[in-house]
Amino acid sequence: MSVTLTTLVGELDRYLDAARIADYCPNGLQVEGRGEVRRIVSGVTASQALLDAALEQQADLVLVHHGYFWKSENPCITGMKQRRLKTLLANDISLLAYHLPLDLHPEVGNNVQLAQRLGLQVEGPLEPGNPRSVGLLGSLPQALSPVDFAAQVGKVLGREPLLIAGERPIRRLAWCTGAAQGYIEQAVAAGADAYLTGEVSESTVHSARENGISFLAAGHHATERYGVQALGEWIARRFGVEHRFVDCANPV
Repeated sequence: MSVTLTTLVGELDRYLDAARIADYCPNGLQVEGRGEVRRIVSGVTASQALLDAALEQQADLVLVHHGYFWKSENPCITGMKQRRLKTLLANDISLLAYHLPLDLHPEVGNNVQLAQRLGLQVEGPLEPGNPRSVGLLGSLPQALSPVDFAAQVGKVLGREPLLIAGERPIRRLAWCTGAAQGYIEQAVAAGADAYLTGEVSESTVHSARENGISFLAAGHHATERYGVQALGEWIARRFGVEHRFVDCANPV
């Protein structure tokens, strides 16, 4: 089966409410390819490795969380950017990217999907009253020591997280996938026992220690693999097209 590119993009923009969310990059169709979509390859980032995999699998469309044309990005089409765009344009492959809309979504979003895999009960947004709050607040079914919770995270994600262990057991938890270490302040204010995200900064360590909260940096890539997979599977069910997720390993 197939779906027209126009229909697919319109349905995803609606489903993810992309127009409502201010972002650092354009969300939706970033590179236009052929008009019919039968096969989709998804991944976290539109790297050359992912594009090469999509080409090998004869994909019509690449679906990612991290696309192109960021606000701080050099707009010149040279070097790495030229090679990536040439791969897409020369092979008539579309690039569809959703950044914050895919973090925020209550069904296929990165934060909700990570919670499902870690067995976390979602209680609500990390910033109550902010409809665009990316982070979530919730709890574990039972309290775990910081070391035991870190081991659980490592088992699920397939990589050992960086742990700054606090003294108290972890029951109430705040989390936000990706490079969201700055939200540790909101986690402290919410009374969380621990804060989980993808990356860490030098100052995050001091903040965790001085506020008595456990902190886990489980990897930007590792924490954001699940939203785009869930979205790809949603597309496959709705339109009957093929979908395959390609995990281009990244240690960060």
